[in-house]
Amino acid sequence: MSVLLTTTCAVPAAGAVLTAALPAGATEARRRTTKTVALAVSAVTLALAAAVALRFDPHGARYQLTESYSWIRSFGITFSLGVDGIGAVLALLTAVLVPMVMLASWHDADPGPAAPDGTLDPGTFERRRRTQGFFALILAVEAMVIVSFYATDVFLFYVFFEAMLIPMYFLIGGFGDRAGGPESARQRSYAAVKFLLYNLLGGLVMLAAVIGLYVIAQDQGFGTFDLPTLTDAVAGGSLKLSGTAQNALFLGFFFAFAVKAPLWPLHTWLPNAMGEATAGTAVLITAVVDKVGTFAMLRFCLGLFPDASKTFAPAILVLSLIGIVYGALLAIGQKDIKRLVAYASISHFGFIIMGIFALTSQGQSGATLYMVNHGLSTAAWMLVAGFLISRRGSRLIADYGGVQKVAPVLAGTFLIGSLATLSLPGLAPFVSEFLVLVGTFTRYPAIGVIATVGIVLAALYALLLYQRTMTGPVKEGVRSMPDLKVRELAVVAPLVALTILLGVYPRPLTDLVNPSVDATLSQVHRTDPAPAHPVAATSGGEQK
Repeated sequence: MSVLLTTTCAVPAAGAVLTAALPAGATEARRRTTKTVALAVSAVTLALAAAVALRFDPHGARYQLTESYSWIRSFGITFSLGVDGIGAVLALLTAVLVPMVMLASWHDADPGPAAPDGTLDPGTFERRRRTQGFFALILAVEAMVIVSFYATDVFLFYVFFEAMLIPMYFLIGGFGDRAGGPESARQRSYAAVKFLLYNLLGGLVMLAAVIGLYVIAQDQGFGTFDLPTLTDAVAGGSLKLSGTAQNALFLGFFFAFAVKAPLWPLHTWLPNAMGEATAGTAVLITAVVDKVGTFAMLRFCLGLFPDASKTFAPAILVLSLIGIVYGALLAIGQKDIKRLVAYASISHFGFIIMGIFALTSQGQSGATLYMVNHGLSTAAWMLVAGFLISRRGSRLIADYGGVQKVAPVLAGTFLIGSLATLSLPGLAPFVSEFLVLVGTFTRYPAIGVIATVGIVLAALYALLLYQRTMTGPVKEGVRSMPDLKVRELAVVAPLVALTILLGVYPRPLTDLVNPSVDATLSQVHRTDPAPAHPVAATSGGEQK
């Protein structure tokens, strides 16, 4: 039995403990040591996640590199891990983004600048922040997210699905954005509590559904939480769930995932959390943690409750469509850069969920690619925005103008992030969005057509933001703004390169995820709709 998956999960977890145990960063040398250790751990995790993805055979079994260890024997709970193509890709995305987040957040936990009397300037931040705590929390989030992508035990998944809320709560509330000054401390606390309460509520509903699933399964001789066993039993008919029971259980699982994703109207925690968090933490929220919600819709909702998934698919598609348009419209009207990115993400998550519940191979393949591509493009966009905000000390769009004249490299990378967000052909999100729209249109033409409005609105909010911040006369507070430094370029360059590469050649990802997509569709007994106008053959055997 391979231990590669366990090792991949254990390295960041152990790294979090090690980083937290390092001496307090009272000096710059100690802080640098803490950061270097955390970054090295994330680099090792990246190598391990890449090894998992490389060892995964798209033509082999659905779950590979499987491991299983007894945990709570009396309830059939095990520490079981296994990876499919979707989980391998999303775990790799997580491992790619965490080092970028650390580099981008290199000084986010440093003490604020000194005031003339030698004390910390209350205009920037009112408390010292523990560097080792900040980086340990990031590694803890990474470990829990990767376990969630690899878990093949329903209860194990639930534990880590909920546990990741704790480090995220402290990252939002304890290490928030400095740009708002002392007054924003209350806003950070509010955003962190709102994030926690929304997601805890979703988790409690899911816990009730998990218990209900176990009770029903145990009554029929399946006293286990093992996901492959349960999904095979449901697909084969040996585990029978009545229509009412399946619908109720589906809604319990889906509610928790829709809060995490987030899906309109359960989205309201996201703008607060992203607005008050640092840019790096905001990337963790929307590009890493939120992906667990959409991933779980594919793995658990569709696999365990195929009939309910088909029953509720039209309603979920309508909610997704509302989220696409609603998020884009609110993004256009934002005055705060980070809240604009948050509402744009709500719109993008609408596309992802729409692709999942279109129940077509193109839609689900596009949705999976969208998770990856949205993670890369939004990370690039948000992190460059964070560099911009850290230089000016303001999140307000109105405080910027003419940045491209004083910091052309910063402006250029921000432009690429903006163009990726609006799904410009040639950049990675375009492929995803195109597949989602095609996959939705083949089964739900009206929804597919209306969803294209989101593309137009995305062009508006992305290009208007660039125009208002980067072009025009140079504003007074921007005149002395430095361009990107070497460390910052090391953050942005790989994200931009991957966004371009996967926009031109997405095949490495599609080869990994398509077999898992096909397996998911077979579980819900769905095939792609036949063409409305089939191709006829001539007497000579040629098609016309």
